[in-house]
Amino acid sequence: MAPGPPPFVEPPPGWEFLLTDQGLAALAEATLELESGAAPDAVNRRLRTLGRAPEEAAALLTQAQLRERARAKFGPLASELLFTPAGLEQASRISVSRGHAARFSDAGCERVADLGCGIGTESIAMLEHGIAPEAVELDGFTARLAEHNLATVAARRGSRAPRVRTADAVDVDLSGIDGAFLDPARRTAGHRETRRLSSPDDYSPSLDFAFGIGSRMPTGVKLGPGLDRDLIPGEAEAQWVSVDGHVVETALWFGALARPGIARAALVHRGGEIHEMTASGDAPDVDVRSMGEYLYEPDGAVIRARLIGALAEHLGAGMMSAGIAYLTGDELVATPFAQTFRLLERLPVKEKALRRALAARGIGTLEIKKRGADVDPAALRARLRLRGAEHATLLLTRDETGKHCALLAERC
Repeated sequence: MAPGPPPFVEPPPGWEFLLTDQGLAALAEATLELESGAAPDAVNRRLRTLGRAPEEAAALLTQAQLRERARAKFGPLASELLFTPAGLEQASRISVSRGHAARFSDAGCERVADLGCGIGTESIAMLEHGIAPEAVELDGFTARLAEHNLATVAARRGSRAPRVRTADAVDVDLSGIDGAFLDPARRTAGHRETRRLSSPDDYSPSLDFAFGIGSRMPTGVKLGPGLDRDLIPGEAEAQWVSVDGHVVETALWFGALARPGIARAALVHRGGEIHEMTASGDAPDVDVRSMGEYLYEPDGAVIRARLIGALAEHLGAGMMSAGIAYLTGDELVATPFAQTFRLLERLPVKEKALRRALAARGIGTLEIKKRGADVDPAALRARLRLRGAEHATLLLTRDETGKHCALLAERC
């Protein structure tokens, strides 16, 4: 039985105009206005004055605002691309996608199926690496935006613009394909106001389908950072990726894309630099030790990859407390894999006494971090009623005995 057509999700009113030459020209002007500091209301009034229909003006303004938001993920390229709210939220940062594409390039892949391409981020990175993407997207309107985005990048490179096929990933013939990349949908269908799915069984396409492709060819699967580790196939390399302290994905690599001897990896993008910690498996935690002069907070990618013990050995540090992802040591060791704090003194844990101690030190600006403490930092900061010109960091955690402690610190 032949597969039926993919489900159609109606685009928002006025958004078809964005894909016309006239619409793209008007969007370029609106984007430039916002980048120059114009207020959205002023841009909207100008569009209406020029005779734009209300739905077209709304579409242009929304798209220009999406381009502004997209700069955090795409940099200057954002001002040339088209987005949906859901597509932008789910898209990888272009720096992360370039890392994905580099894997395929290093493995010698020339044609890669981008199954569930969304707005086209992965395929854009593939184009930049000289790979021919075979892009597939279930939602027809999103596929048209992706095709525009790929054509924009291809034109800059002087290469042929790839087509984007509207189809279900499970129906795609992979004959002649060197590799595959899948980003299973983890939200309900739509262009905006989508809902995150709670069960991996609801992913589209399913993990069984994605992992099945991985058993046949070089395959990358992008999943959420909170992936249940029990779902990771034994033959896959699992790589957790963070960008400026925020864990953004778990990437699973199969076949020639999985590096020999590496089962766990933490890839850290920080301040424009990229660093990686790898291991053949989970690293056991080191022993708990008494509090040293420094406290290290491992990057979230290191924590999720369970490489805290390996980081501790590199730092010459021990666990701050059993089961708490803080390390402590006597020497300052620079590392991109953790935030580092110099411990200044131990303060009272009781709230009233803590408030008096902070007031006595003239601390008016306080960063509050916690692990192993059941407290809302924002609510606590408000109750402390801070006044003063000094600033500091307060670490709420447990010591080597398991006892709650409040530590005044400064960032290194």
